[in-house]
Amino acid sequence: MTRPASFLLVLFTVAVRLHAQEVPPWPILTAATTSEPLPRTGALTDKGDLSLMLHEANDRFLDREIERAAKERVARWKSGVQSPRDELARMLGLDRETRYNDDSGTGNRFEYVSARPDGEKEEGSTRVHGVRWKSFGQVQGDGEIVLPEGEIRADVIYVPEADYLFAMPPAAATLAASGCRVLVLRLVPRSQNESKLSQREWIQRSAFILGRTMTGYEVLKIQSAIDCLHSDQADSKRPLFAIGHGDGGRLVLFAAALDERIGRVLVSGAFGPREALWREPADRNLFGLLRRFGDAELAALVAPRPLVIEQGTAPAYGYRATKKLETGHVKHGEIPGKPALLPLPTDDEVSAELERVATMAPNAKTTLVRANHPVSNDALSHLLGDLPVAKRTGSEKLMKIPRKERTNEFVRHNQLALIDAAADRARYFPDLKTDSLENFEKTIEPYREKFRTDVIGDFELPLLPPNVRTRPYQVGDKTLSYEVVMDVMESGGEKVIAYGILTLPKDLDLSSGERRPVVVCQHGLEGTPQDLIGEAKHDAYKAYATRLAERGFITFAPQNGYKYFDLFRLQQFKAQSIGKTLFSIIVPQHRQITDWLAAQPWVDPDKIAFYGLSYGGKSAMRIPPLVDRYCLSICSADFNEWVWKNAATDEASLRYSYANKGEYEIFEWNLGGTFNYAEMAALICPRPFMVERGHFDGVGPDEQVAFEFAKVRNLYAARLGLADRCEIEWFVGPHAINGVGTYDFLHRHLAWPVPEK
Repeated sequence: MTRPASFLLVLFTVAVRLHAQEVPPWPILTAATTSEPLPRTGALTDKGDLSLMLHEANDRFLDREIERAAKERVARWKSGVQSPRDELARMLGLDRETRYNDDSGTGNRFEYVSARPDGEKEEGSTRVHGVRWKSFGQVQGDGEIVLPEGEIRADVIYVPEADYLFAMPPAAATLAASGCRVLVLRLVPRSQNESKLSQREWIQRSAFILGRTMTGYEVLKIQSAIDCLHSDQADSKRPLFAIGHGDGGRLVLFAAALDERIGRVLVSGAFGPREALWREPADRNLFGLLRRFGDAELAALVAPRPLVIEQGTAPAYGYRATKKLETGHVKHGEIPGKPALLPLPTDDEVSAELERVATMAPNAKTTLVRANHPVSNDALSHLLGDLPVAKRTGSEKLMKIPRKERTNEFVRHNQLALIDAAADRARYFPDLKTDSLENFEKTIEPYREKFRTDVIGDFELPLLPPNVRTRPYQVGDKTLSYEVVMDVMESGGEKVIAYGILTLPKDLDLSSGERRPVVVCQHGLEGTPQDLIGEAKHDAYKAYATRLAERGFITFAPQNGYKYFDLFRLQQFKAQSIGKTLFSIIVPQHRQITDWLAAQPWVDPDKIAFYGLSYGGKSAMRIPPLVDRYCLSICSADFNEWVWKNAATDEASLRYSYANKGEYEIFEWNLGGTFNYAEMAALICPRPFMVERGHFDGVGPDEQVAFEFAKVRNLYAARLGLADRCEIEWFVGPHAINGVGTYDFLHRHLAWPVPEK
């Protein structure tokens, strides 16, 4: 934990006095005292928690970047970027799935099942059947077909909100009385499973890392339902409409944007600005959506087909959605799910979004209806056009029916996709050559670029002048540490900063021109630089930044953006909404840090190493591939079959899997089809790479770690002849720094002598 500032001040004052009395003057400060900034830097005068200051700056920066994405989205649209539907389909993961197609040539068809004890009859002029159909893979769609008494004049797909529990929404009876055949499609509900996660987030977690989404899955259900409605039509020219409320409204907007078979659309309680997508339930998360699409852009894809927007009927839903929890005051692991809040846009916000539609699609036919209940007759009259709307009697009987649980079908589908993921990654690397080191270095570079832009995300902003500010932090027997803050990049007036603690050996003499290697030591989840400095405050870290400095290395312990619980986790969702990640900020921070270090006259710029524990080990797989100044990387207490660890939901794997844990931000888009840890290590190669692994580390079983590392070893040793650059140290111990084989690895590859005992 971060120590109170007042305690640090007292400790520092005492340390300075002891240093002045008992420790000989240190040559690095020939013209200064230990109470002044590091030479060639400004004075660090910021008060309070510098780690929190960094996180809050990240948050403001992301807000500005979301605003920037909205402006650039408009410009992109006007520039006529090709194939927006294809791009939208990729964001939903539809390019990774195939809708069911009957090989007999007759098309997909409904299977009718009884939905009520008395069979088919419903009061008045309608009949109701339960139906199911093939959707994709082994996943089925299900719902109720409501039939009119006489001629079918139109087909309507009606998608209620996710938690709607009735057999027939009131408007469905009205539509049937108006001559429509209505399919009421059922969605996966938000009810919690045994892991206390909503069913929808449970499915989304595994799907997301495998390049799929809950939204895409349910759009596929709508599209496959259209296939069935067309197969059942005697007249293929019968018009087809789509209606949705809440979650259903959002889904039919996506479906209509992609599928021109939908002739008219009614979106109830789901249309408005989408810049706060990060607040919405996890199952709505789409990587990069706001960089290309808001609701107005989706509506523009519907044009010139008629689109009716019904405002004032949005369902209310919140999960851990108070302001206090949003800023991160919840115990680690206390509640596993993401805080969520369904948007409730104002009339003005909806009107403004509709005005944007007109600027992008002058041929758009949009109608705004204000109502106080979902799918009003007024909205229906605009949707049906020439078809007269039957009078709503208010006597329709609503009946709850047993919900056939489809969640397990999605889960099984995800697990089959997990099995296929290794082959997907192999297909992703068709141009990589390993017949020689020269060919490898040439052909791996395009994949680093894909990793930078498509997986991690790059804001493409220039680094600012660092404007480095420092102040002494701690005096040790053999070391002296400084707090360091520097500027990194800026958006809309909001600056990202880097913060960390630099630790210097006291026997370093700057005046001699000596240059020493640097080890950047990275904390884990909820950690701070202070955890790695001085005496061991945390059993896992063993103060390794100070221990390495005592061995003669210069060390730097940065603050990375994974602290303060929900504050940083929700930042991941902010970043992902515009096609970025937490590491889109962290990587530039490390570029600035390493550039500054390399410019110091007491640093060997070719010998800057990275060594991270836990979440710092996760960083060791993602930062060095994109920061050229890191000459080697050590991943401690994290290396794994990472895609399996994120996506596996079988009972045996859940002990290790993130699928049911509190780290709801951990899931990264489509790693299953691109970069597992072996592929990330290939991006580090030919630089030295090492794994530090405790046999009793709960991040995963030994066999999974060994399985993934074997691929890395094969690349380095068998294919490229670089066996001396790739190691793993197994030790009998837990989730912690061991500091034996890794220290030897650092001494050897940084060419620094091992100190005498």
